[in-house]
Amino acid sequence: MEKKYPFYFRSTVILFGIILFVYILFMLKSILIPLAFAVMISILLNPLVNKFQQKKIPKIIAIGIALVISTVFLAGVMFFISSQIVKFSENMTALQQKFSELFGDFQSWLQQNYSLSLIKQKQWISEAGNNLKPLLAATLGTALDTVSVIVLLPVYIFLILYYKTLILNFFYEVFAERNSNEVGVVLEHTKKAIQSYMIGLLLEAIIVAALNSTALLILGVDYAVLLGVIGAILNVLPYIGGIIAIALPIIIASITKNGYSTQIGIIIAYMVIQFIDNNIIFPSIVSSKVKINALVSLVGVLLGGALWGLAGMFLSIPLIATLKIIFDRVEELKPWGKILGTEVPVYHKGQVWKRLKKSKRTLSEKIINKTS
Repeated sequence: MEKKYPFYFRSTVILFGIILFVYILFMLKSILIPLAFAVMISILLNPLVNKFQQKKIPKIIAIGIALVISTVFLAGVMFFISSQIVKFSENMTALQQKFSELFGDFQSWLQQNYSLSLIKQKQWISEAGNNLKPLLAATLGTALDTVSVIVLLPVYIFLILYYKTLILNFFYEVFAERNSNEVGVVLEHTKKAIQSYMIGLLLEAIIVAALNSTALLILGVDYAVLLGVIGAILNVLPYIGGIIAIALPIIIASITKNGYSTQIGIIIAYMVIQFIDNNIIFPSIVSSKVKINALVSLVGVLLGGALWGLAGMFLSIPLIATLKIIFDRVEELKPWGKILGTEVPVYHKGQVWKRLKKSKRTLSEKIINKTS
């Protein structure tokens, strides 16, 4: 006879299990972050490797060619961004001088309107600087993690693609034979979801970068192409990225231009682009069969950032999409799949229970409810 433990015992064990799992994810992030990116990129490159192998190219050479193609593409993107950053840095002295003038005017305005002395303002700035030191240290740690990602990523990708059959057989053999078909469906759906997500995301970024850059060029904002590309990259992060993306050109326009007409134009242009992206580009290019609601997306991005920093923010959405595919396929986990999805029921089950209960009331109960 199977022994049933009380709810408080089971919930405590589950809670401690979750805490231990999150702790392991945090402590091993330098290994797991590049591994997670490698899995996504490997799934994306797998069709290309298969095509090369169909042309009788040996497996190792096919994987090597796919890695070279992806590396050249990423190097081209990085070269373009770095060239724009070099142009930006050439005028850094003039921008710093203009920023100092604006900041001095802002300090004078605070002193005149709110009676805040310059000494008090400097004290606040000093305290803010001290508070930013941990953030700068964390940023440096993120930069070091990025280096480790770049070093380990190609190694992970090569090995995952090389041992693909071995890894797939492991998943099939771990589960019972009666679940093998279900495992196959989950793996196939996961692969298609990640492939469509990655390719769609790339196409969306190119279109949004073009729209951002065009709008900023029309408005006469300096470094329009750089800001447009950065905005498209940040657009991958739901809600949070959009706010940062619109803040950057507004700051540059405030430093380099007089008045507020350009800033207003930037806000209007980016709102229009966001509307087009959310209602036309994203649904037709990126959105797949797996749809995640806004609440889960936002919480997932914040949790990913708290756990793995910027890399966690980028990885959170495809990870949640993968979990939803698994939850939708496992009978006991289907409620979790529903809470992640975008389908909103017309009424909740508590209302159904109330309706059933109401229909079964006796005459005396109905009289009491009417008079009370």
